[in-house]
Amino acid sequence: MTPVSVIGIGLSPEDLTPAHLERIHRADVLVGGKRHLGYFPNSRAVKKEITKDLPGVIQFIQERTAEESVVVLASGDPLFYGIGARLIQALGPDRVRIHPNISTLAAAFARIKEPWQDARTVSLHGKSDPARLLKALDREDKIFVLTDPVHTPGRVAGLLRDRNIAGFRMCILQQLGAPSEKIEWLTPEAAAGKPFAEPNVLILRRETPGRRTRSGLRLGLSDEAYRHREGLITKAEVRAVTLSKLRLTSPDHVLWDLGAGSGSVSIESALFLKRGRIFAVEKNPDRIADIEANRDRFGIRNLAVVQTVLPDGLDGLPDPDRIFIGGGGKDLDRIIQAAAPRLSPDGVIVVNTVLISNIDRTLETLRKLDFSTEMVQIQVNTAKPMPWGDRLQAQNPVWIITGYRKEENTHL
Repeated sequence: MTPVSVIGIGLSPEDLTPAHLERIHRADVLVGGKRHLGYFPNSRAVKKEITKDLPGVIQFIQERTAEESVVVLASGDPLFYGIGARLIQALGPDRVRIHPNISTLAAAFARIKEPWQDARTVSLHGKSDPARLLKALDREDKIFVLTDPVHTPGRVAGLLRDRNIAGFRMCILQQLGAPSEKIEWLTPEAAAGKPFAEPNVLILRRETPGRRTRSGLRLGLSDEAYRHREGLITKAEVRAVTLSKLRLTSPDHVLWDLGAGSGSVSIESALFLKRGRIFAVEKNPDRIADIEANRDRFGIRNLAVVQTVLPDGLDGLPDPDRIFIGGGGKDLDRIIQAAAPRLSPDGVIVVNTVLISNIDRTLETLRKLDFSTEMVQIQVNTAKPMPWGDRLQAQNPVWIITGYRKEENTHL
């Protein structure tokens, strides 16, 4: 039984060595993609195209290896996101010989004349969840992306635009090695939705290396870390307790931050809601600008800002798993009545208020809506210097009221 030869073509047949070509010409069976098989129109071998039915292709190869020599043509290096690993797993390492060639990764960085030992590779082939790419965008300065006809450079650019991921340029390398080869450097805004010739690969490069999208973000940041005005910000210590009461136990939760002010709670909730969606709802245009500036400052890509006068404007939002209300004033009970029924069955609502009149209103409204409640009062005192020591200066006391469905009490 002759082992199956898996030969990487490189960028084109010009990259094949005489030894590669001899194996291909002597093959009884030639397996490869339509483009690869088209390079050898005069081959007398039986040809089998690789389709989406990869198990069927592997079974075909297994049936032919007993009496015939089989050569599988692969792009670039067969072991770089290629068919090589799948064949080794299916046939066994003793029945497969790998003949590597230039990978698309090496070729792409050679074209732009940059080293690639520090690049992170992400494959989008057949992937419906962009989580791995988003994680790389948080942490890496240079990312090589293997695209496919669905997950195109234009779609990746749209993802960056829609998630407010700034600071990257895109290099789209189309039909590498072909006479029609084309290389473009574009901004995500320019590339979003634009068609590109197949096949293509993508390089994402941070314009300011070392500057991460969530630079400096942590729980309980000082108030000075945020742009805000007139003291309209949930203070750091209260913010930390509020986030603990919200019980952000799933990274996929949807959070409404109603009366968001500066957006500080929304922004720090992103530390927990890695894949979730956050909606900061605010009526004041100046505060909207503050939220957007703070969002961009920390690179929070899953935070949407909504301008509306509550309780209006909630109908178009997806149902929440968690609700935080940090504002509301005289309309607080109406806002709770509009928002709380939209909560998921195990949802949690947290209300912060400094108004004594709002305490009973909030508790009464939540209980009428069949929520169990708990309440804590936070009184923060901060040290202020005096000539012979420090004194404590009191901040306004804040009541933090938590509501949850009665049947979910024991689970929270």
